[in-house]
Amino acid sequence: MRATAPFYLPDTLEHVPAPSLTRLDPTSDPTSDPTSAPTSVVLLLHGGKPHGRDEVGARSASWRRMAALQRGVTPRLHQAGAATWLVRYRERGWNGTGASATEDARWALAEVRDELGEVPVVLLGHSMGARTAVHVADDPSVVGVVALAPWWDRSDPVSALTGRHLRAAHGRADRITSARMTRDYVRRAGPVAASTGFEDMGRVGHYMLRRVARWEDVAVRACLDMVGA
Repeated sequence: MRATAPFYLPDTLEHVPAPSLTRLDPTSDPTSDPTSAPTSVVLLLHGGKPHGRDEVGARSASWRRMAALQRGVTPRLHQAGAATWLVRYRERGWNGTGASATEDARWALAEVRDELGEVPVVLLGHSMGARTAVHVADDPSVVGVVALAPWWDRSDPVSALTGRHLRAAHGRADRITSARMTRDYVRRAGPVAASTGFEDMGRVGHYMLRRVARWEDVAVRACLDMVGA
């Protein structure tokens, strides 16, 4: 686990939350070559709520859901030399503009460069995490976005995906976010993205509780395709 240290405002001793990272690098995996540095990074972005200033704690269902996905996809990604880093946001909500979540994602991308240099990064996001991803995909390290049950609407721009790859997967029984809106967003991104794709996950809901292996397979295949592994 790597985190910026929480700090306290002068004179008030008020706790100010900081984003953090859960890092699973190939060098820490006994099945991988311990002398080789990661050749790419999959940066996982968890979901959230439309509104909420609460700090994201270890009991957050959205964060824990993405932590489980991280554990599921990491062994295959490590075999290809890719590290997996999971962001934990400071705040639970999108809160109108997504300023806090996007700032945290950009902080994490800067951490990747500081630690590993100019390695390619794939943003793997679920729900609000996928929304965050398409807002920060213009970062120079990002080669693509993999979006699972994304929360997108017509207000979300596609310009940050210029020259990047986009893959989205959505279940038809999702009652939290819209598979139709996801298809629409993928269509809108087509003229600017390097490539796009949509995977129909069948009659499954939003939280990736059913057909877990398939969600993981879709994520791994898309991520490895984007980094050329």
